[in-house]
Amino acid sequence: MTDETAKFWAQVHKADDGCWLWDGSSSGRYGRFYTEGRSIPAHRFSYETTVGVIPPGLQIDHLCRTPRCVRPDHLEVVTGRVNTLRGFGPTAANARKTHCLRGHEFNAENMTVTKRGDRCCQLCRRLSDQFYKQRDKKEKARERAWWETNGDKLMLTG
Repeated sequence: MTDETAKFWAQVHKADDGCWLWDGSSSGRYGRFYTEGRSIPAHRFSYETTVGVIPPGLQIDHLCRTPRCVRPDHLEVVTGRVNTLRGFGPTAANARKTHCLRGHEFNAENMTVTKRGDRCCQLCRRLSDQFYKQRDKKEKARERAWWETNGDKLMLTG
């Protein structure tokens, strides 16, 4: 074990839930370890010194969902997409939805994806289109009725 590795593990304690928690410095929710003149995420140092190199473009996912955990078997190398979708943020929450706000199931026949990447329920879209078409017809009818009643009362002055 190198001096750097010993210094790292001296800042870790084993919690009752099985996680190995980083007690050193942190940046936000994640631990930071200063080594070789630079600060790196503690969980990355733990993984790279015990398991191996993290391939470029991949991330470490905390399977235990505990950001301060540095236990190697609680860490997995995944793509950014997989890491995001496993989380609890809005992107992950929306990806897990199986039905639209009105209760229609998201399936191949009923769903389209917008240019922004949002899922759109076709049934709701049709209902919305019908509503606005009816509203526009009623609005135009009201406008016509007003002009028929009041139009001759308006005089243009020259």
